[in-house]
Amino acid sequence: MRVKSILNSEFSFMNYFTKPRIHRGTALATAGALVLFTLQGCTPLMPKYERPTPSVESSFPSVDPLTTKDFTSRATSSVAQVSTNGLSWQEFVADASLREVIAIALNNNRDLRIAALQIEKSQAQFNVTQASLFPQINASVGNTSAKTPANLTTSGQVSIMHDYTSGLGFSAYELDMFGRLQSLKAAAFEQYLSTSQAALSVKISLIAQVATQYYTLSADQAHLHLSEQTLAAQVQSYDIDKKRFDLGVISELDLSQSRTSIETARVDISRYKSLVAQDLNLLNQLVGKAVPDSLLPKDFLTQAGVTSLAPGLPSDLLRNRPDILDAEHQLIATNANIGAARAAYFPSITMTTFYGSASPSLSGLFGSGSRSWLFVPQLNLPIFDGGRISANLKTAETNQKIAIELYQKAIQTAFREVADSLAVQENIKSELTAQESLVEATALSFKLSQARYQNGINSYLNVLDSERSLYTAKHNLIALKLSQAANQFTLYKALGGGAPKAK
Repeated sequence: MRVKSILNSEFSFMNYFTKPRIHRGTALATAGALVLFTLQGCTPLMPKYERPTPSVESSFPSVDPLTTKDFTSRATSSVAQVSTNGLSWQEFVADASLREVIAIALNNNRDLRIAALQIEKSQAQFNVTQASLFPQINASVGNTSAKTPANLTTSGQVSIMHDYTSGLGFSAYELDMFGRLQSLKAAAFEQYLSTSQAALSVKISLIAQVATQYYTLSADQAHLHLSEQTLAAQVQSYDIDKKRFDLGVISELDLSQSRTSIETARVDISRYKSLVAQDLNLLNQLVGKAVPDSLLPKDFLTQAGVTSLAPGLPSDLLRNRPDILDAEHQLIATNANIGAARAAYFPSITMTTFYGSASPSLSGLFGSGSRSWLFVPQLNLPIFDGGRISANLKTAETNQKIAIELYQKAIQTAFREVADSLAVQENIKSELTAQESLVEATALSFKLSQARYQNGINSYLNVLDSERSLYTAKHNLIALKLSQAANQFTLYKALGGGAPKAK
């Protein structure tokens, strides 16, 4: 990991100053020893971090408001069977075509690429902050020329002076005596970790978005297919009714009512064609490229869905959500910034050093006796700043309080999302069973009403009502199945992509 190598490089740099081959009599070696002492002995003034206690219950609320037991207590046996290893998205998604579509999206989605670049940017910013712990040593070669007019010289002659220098040195390097730079480094590192968790959140959200959109496309295709089937049946029925009208068996009102079903189906076909096209466009955008036709959904009602999640989920699972970890890293960063703000009350020491050679002529720059050195330590002690330091500390402390509230809010939001998804998951199976029974009942009602109409017992209005009820019931069944599939991915996302699986 690049961050680990960065951290290791810090110790390699410090070891450089301790090697005995460096001349201890030079100013550069003296400065190096002071740097080593400072880096090893500085004490950051940041407060000790303690994770806030989550302001949520230890278990999710009851799905049935009439029961006195919560969801976890009603499924204690299931909790014991929950695996400690979370489901990967490949295990969770049972549909092979959908897995391929998600894999393509993870390679091509622009939001995910931006998130990855944000990680690189955050890591580079951390490197910049860490670099401030070490002096910036530069090699320099310079020439200073000055002309003094005759009326300003004691000899009365024009004086031209040259000063050539070359060597190594650093300027205004701050010794981190009270841990200000260490605190800033710690804050930058937490920001880097926060960005990494934010990128993981984008990935998990993308998986859920792609899957939900994939099933939305499939559901709208099913709606379209149902409308087309209904139109074909209605056209056939209308042709029969037209012949019966010509023979005087039925009235013009019955024929007109028969035609309304045709026009209703045509309207629905046009609407669902638009929805299918829009669904496909959005899916292609999420994936980052056009989804191959071979991977598009086929039959919504029969295609494989997802692996069932284990019931009885403890709320401790929420701590693994990337957005909550993101909020906690942000909180730790604000905690470190307090240390940097506190350090501003104490003296700061900066050093400027140079070791090399100097000569009035270029030819003598590297000659004997041209060695030159410069050592300028400077102590800065704040005396009066108009309250700036105190205001900065107050700002840092307030930012920490804000971060604590944002952390608690992230936990509460996650708790609600999981609880909502569990509520839907618990009841949707019985709702689906009831809806399937409703489809069967309305289909039988439609069949009987047709028979009674053909025998002259009922008017065509009864047939029309039964037909509309069946048509609506079938569409609602598709919508309910879509809701079930979408809720599974909502729950997977709410659990942070680490949904537990039953053994």
